[in-house]
Amino acid sequence: MFSKMIKKMQAKIGGESGFTLIELLVVIIIIAILAAIAIPMYLAQRKKGYKSQMYSDLQNAAVAEESYYTSHGSYAIGTNAVVVPLLQAEGFKPTTGVTLGPFTSTGGGTTYTIAAVHASYGGCTVTYDSATGAPTDSCT
Repeated sequence: MFSKMIKKMQAKIGGESGFTLIELLVVIIIIAILAAIAIPMYLAQRKKGYKSQMYSDLQNAAVAEESYYTSHGSYAIGTNAVVVPLLQAEGFKPTTGVTLGPFTSTGGGTTYTIAAVHASYGGCTVTYDSATGAPTDSCT
């Protein structure tokens, strides 16, 4: 009698346990669908972040340009390597990954334009024009 009870308990305990192959495949498919939705959204948000960094650097560089103009009577014009140190002396702090330049003079030296590109966002250039006071971009 006691052995019959042990056999019944072993049959219940030793029964099939775990997940079937179909159940595992369904879980993997659900995870793949969620990843297919989330990854493009994540990449789009990263691009927005890179673009915002360029806009921010351009606005800050424009403030530093105006400060430089007040101190020196002309705008800092030239390449990134020449102008950025001059603007840093005026309080400009560049963002890592964003390259500014060229700094060009327009309107007979009364206005200027600044271009910005981000190392991680290829094919996108944001340009600030002091005549309009607004940045424009070619980002896709």
